[in-house]
Amino acid sequence: MLSKKMEKAINQQINAELYSSYLYLSMATYFESISLGGFSNWMRQQAQEELFHGMKMFDFVCERGGRVILDAIDKPPSKWKSPLDAFENVLSHEQKVTGLINNLVNLALDERDHATNIFLQWFVSEQVEEEDTAGGLVDKLKLIGKDANGLFMLDTELSQRVFTIPAKG
Repeated sequence: MLSKKMEKAINQQINAELYSSYLYLSMATYFESISLGGFSNWMRQQAQEELFHGMKMFDFVCERGGRVILDAIDKPPSKWKSPLDAFENVLSHEQKVTGLINNLVNLALDERDHATNIFLQWFVSEQVEEEDTAGGLVDKLKLIGKDANGLFMLDTELSQRVFTIPAKG
């Protein structure tokens, strides 16, 4: 059974994960508006992944006898200066989410809630991947600079991304 403190904290994280999904959908519309369909695809897939994260936490709260309380989702930004600016925002956002997940782990340890601690380790590992991917795309965009050919090549690469629900393990 989850403590009320842990339940409240995970509920806040569910909201943060849903906001992440909303943010990436907003970025998808930005990329559509500047004719970068591959970038938009990448963001749509990322939005699905973030929704999956939120639902994974949702299910965990229910499995542990808690109650999910949904709160309002903040409005995300809708404009960025450039694809690089958008992906710098992705990296910054993922770093913030990493901090939130780390705070949840610390709370689980303080509460001696071993089941929640074990559950959260999947998210700890996931955040390493999220930051690495976002950082790699920031690096590529910096290398590309103002080269339209490079941007369109990256757009083609990003159009290939498909979200696959991770297998339980």
